[in-house]
Amino acid sequence: MNQQVKKEASLLVRGYEVVIGFETHAQLATQSKIFSRAPTAFGAEPNTQACAVDLALPGTLPVMNRGAVEHAIRLGLALGSHIAEQSVFARKNYFYPDLPKGYQISQFEIPVVQGGEVSFFLGDEKKTVRLVRAHLEEDAGKSLHEEFHGMSGIDLNRAGTPLLEIVTEPDMRSSAEAVAYAKELHKIVTWIGVCDGNMQEGSFRCDANVSVRKPGDPLGTRREIKNLNSFKFMQQAIDYEVRWQIEQIEDGHAIQQATVLFDPDTGETRAMRTKEDAADYRYFPDPDLPPLVIARDWVEQVKAGMPELPRQMAERFVRDYALPEYDATTLTQSPAMAAYFETAAKACGQPKLVSNWIMGEMSRRLNAGEIGIDHAPVSPKQLGEIITNIVSGTINNGGAKQLFDHLWQHPAQVGQASSLDPVTQFGNPTTSVAEMIDSLGLKQMNDAGALEKIIDEVMAANADNVAQFRAGKDKAFNALVGQVMKASKGKANPQQVNDLLRQKLQ
Repeated sequence: MNQQVKKEASLLVRGYEVVIGFETHAQLATQSKIFSRAPTAFGAEPNTQACAVDLALPGTLPVMNRGAVEHAIRLGLALGSHIAEQSVFARKNYFYPDLPKGYQISQFEIPVVQGGEVSFFLGDEKKTVRLVRAHLEEDAGKSLHEEFHGMSGIDLNRAGTPLLEIVTEPDMRSSAEAVAYAKELHKIVTWIGVCDGNMQEGSFRCDANVSVRKPGDPLGTRREIKNLNSFKFMQQAIDYEVRWQIEQIEDGHAIQQATVLFDPDTGETRAMRTKEDAADYRYFPDPDLPPLVIARDWVEQVKAGMPELPRQMAERFVRDYALPEYDATTLTQSPAMAAYFETAAKACGQPKLVSNWIMGEMSRRLNAGEIGIDHAPVSPKQLGEIITNIVSGTINNGGAKQLFDHLWQHPAQVGQASSLDPVTQFGNPTTSVAEMIDSLGLKQMNDAGALEKIIDEVMAANADNVAQFRAGKDKAFNALVGQVMKASKGKANPQQVNDLLRQKLQ
């Protein structure tokens, strides 16, 4: 079986191919709503941020929010999409208690953002998901069921909040690939500042359209899992839905198109309603809104103000710092991480070692503490100084980890930045790393004479290991090295220890 066939086989679940497409609602980071001046701040008392337009009172008319359109342009540029010079708003008709007008203003036939793609890594394999469109629309209100003792309440604070709905082709073939896509899209919208990405507050909501089929068959009937608000639940929901659909098919049942919800407590999806098609919504152009016209010079103006995008920065890291593509992609997960890397790399001139430390020791501690790199106690300048001292032979790797741990545990001794500014210098250490190395006694032992004396003592005390090595057992050599490092309290130069010990043993 060749590699391509093996790869395809590995993507099958019990002989079925999984097909996933995504619809993501990104709440745009504007001060006011898409068609009114009402504020969009999260957490206000119910119905205190809904004006006459949001309530659909008679005689009110929508007025387009220029900031929302500009955010749409920014996202389209970031995704390599076509920005339509003219797009049209439509009324999407359905009745629900938290939709005051009885319709939602959205875009249907001619969206503002068309095409584009999102590329990301799944492990060390590069994947690309094609986009169909991203269209502007207003959010609905929210029905509240739990606080009213058997009754329901309607909160219209969210009604009219600007959204971009980002729709993909059905290009994903596993839950892991779907989560990787969602994480990459999340990174892009937060990186360019069009969305705060807060999934718990509903600012970034994902709907996964999931179907299964035998390889080579037409696409199966899809079921849409609504409002997935965490990457963990996203993977669990898709995995359960795939298993459920396969079991239904193998039991002789046909899959019915439906909208389903995921219950994190049970780990299962459950049907909410029969899935509607476009015809069910009776779309027609909204007579209250003229076509949205975007002049080319406006697009160019927005383009000129765009930050360096993650993929562009990753390409620069590969080109300028000779990093592997995987490292470069990992280091551009956020502006703060990218800025931390560049500051540390410039401080020591060892970009690959900086990358290794950030992706290894630094990430482990950040994850354990559930903090972002913008709150790391060790500044990038300090990390650069640690690496400089490793390269010069002043400290070994063991001493470097002890120093890193001390800086992490005692930030007050070395100064600590309250925040990391991607533009300015990180941190403001009051004690230099060189002074900390001296005060902690971490300087590496490079004196050959002193090392030989320790090695002689270790060999004399471990005659059995010496004999085993000379009898051809290589593991005994590692045991002797460990004893030498222990005797030197971890300060010996490991390479010198290896060379001197091997000379003496041979």
